Amino acid sequence: MLTIDKIFQASVALKPIIRETPVARANGIASHCQLYLKPENLQNTGSFKLRGSGYKIANLSDEEKARGVIACSAGNHAQGVALAATKCGISSLICLPDSAPISKVEATKGYGAQVCLVNGCYDDAYQKALEIRDEKGYTFVHPFDDEDVIAGQGTIGLEILNDLDDVDAILVPIGGGGLISGIACAVKAMSPRTKVYGVQAAGAPSMFNSVRAGKIECLPAVSTIADGIAVKQPGVNTFELVNKYVDDIALVTEDEISSAILALIEKQKMIAEGAGAVSVAAAMYRKFPLEGKRVVSVVSGGNIDVTSLSRVIERGLIKSGRSSQLLIELIDKPGQLKDVSRIIADCGGNVVSVHHERGGDTESINGCYLRIGMETRNYQHVQEIAQALKDAGFKLV
Repeated sequence: MLTIDKIFQASVALKPIIRETPVARANGIASHCQLYLKPENLQNTGSFKLRGSGYKIANLSDEEKARGVIACSAGNHAQGVALAATKCGISSLICLPDSAPISKVEATKGYGAQVCLVNGCYDDAYQKALEIRDEKGYTFVHPFDDEDVIAGQGTIGLEILNDLDDVDAILVPIGGGGLISGIACAVKAMSPRTKVYGVQAAGAPSMFNSVRAGKIECLPAVSTIADGIAVKQPGVNTFELVNKYVDDIALVTEDEISSAILALIEKQKMIAEGAGAVSVAAAMYRKFPLEGKRVVSVVSGGNIDVTSLSRVIERGLIKSGRSSQLLIELIDKPGQLKDVSRIIADCGGNVVSVHHERGGDTESINGCYLRIGMETRNYQHVQEIAQALKDAGFKLV
């Protein structure tokens, strides 16, 4: 079984490979607690994955290094294995699901690995990697269900406790469970009072379901913008460690993840991918009892595909009430749009789009619909504008 001694050994072995990411206070994101961030999105390769793969590869025998390594990944583990292998002067082949963001595929190649794209999700890439391993004799570097990999990830827990005194809780993203297993093992050995909470996307609740069922369960499918934690089935080792050390697991929705990404950009000037933002979303939306507590959210990665970032931001704006729409039923006569615009402006809203629809199912034969897109402060601001329009006699649909 994994021990704290092994995690300390990993921290020594990883010093030439990784950078220590200092814990930073996060103001304005979760007012009910003292929130800090462990920014592994600033790690080499943009993700914590370099820690586990780096320690695993450092421990390989000369014979294993000569044969080369193979791995499977949604993207971040791929880059970690590629960089660690290149630093050791050995060859690497990475199987990625064909749904992986192009940026992650290209980055993996850029770190010196060969890439094999596999139709499907992470678990399909995993099976393909095992087939090639058996055929070619490569050493397989598992993304999470490996003791060396878990020990490498556990060094994050040591760094958090070294940077910050009296930590009440640590929030950790969960995919296959390697990250939280390592962190929880380290933290419970060093600071047993500190709670370790896991967070999964609602569209990929593999560990959440398995822990509640008391046995490992495999999801039929996963669907989430947090592609880095879109895993159908947790590992055997990680399932056991999570049951032993982790205090609770919660789920966050796609809208909550998007809001967390947006909050990190606005409040911290920090880019996080969906998987990295789930721990922040859990703090923002009070998934655990954190009132007045000193809390650390592990931002596990920042390798978000820039082509999807604008869609994520838009979704976050809608979720937080920063972007909204009103549909107003009017009598089609001059001056109506002027009156509506004036009321919105007087309330401090900003009209960004106007769509006028004649006809349709309106009460009056002379009726029409006016669809207004607005920039607003929050949901309360939207309600204030809506009430002002109602008070002026306008009918909101």
